[in-house]
Amino acid sequence: MKRIISSVLLVLLVAAVTLVAGETDAEKDKATIRKTIETAYVKGIHTDWDVELIKTGFHPAFTMFIYEDGDIRKFTIDEWAKSIERRKQTKPEGPDYEIKSEIPWVDVTGNAAVARVELYKDGKHIYSDYMSLYRFDDGWKIVGKIYHRHE
Repeated sequence: MKRIISSVLLVLLVAAVTLVAGETDAEKDKATIRKTIETAYVKGIHTDWDVELIKTGFHPAFTMFIYEDGDIRKFTIDEWAKSIERRKQTKPEGPDYEIKSEIPWVDVTGNAAVARVELYKDGKHIYSDYMSLYRFDDGWKIVGKIYHRHE
């Protein structure tokens, strides 16, 4: 009887440790994804206009899909980086507005993830972004984006 109870307790302990470890890995992934988005997207594109920061979190194949007038057009990370460089040349002191962001949810399955990002410019809600990410050998990278622009 003692042997059966010991075996059951051991199985329960292993199951509990496995669940906790899995949750810990998922939470670490979510934290890393949030940091990637905050650094490469929010800072790189919106607040610091820093192409080097952009490169840290965007995959070279990144594409943003822009829905306009019932059609879709694509915008690559190279095009976006060039527009940031032009903006910084025109206004080297950086933006004259405040950007705040929230990431209300991140969902991870294996090496794929999606995140919703809410952006506010001077307190006004301007974008709801939906970002797709993959985990590569060198970390999580943003590979795609669609969005809604708030009026």
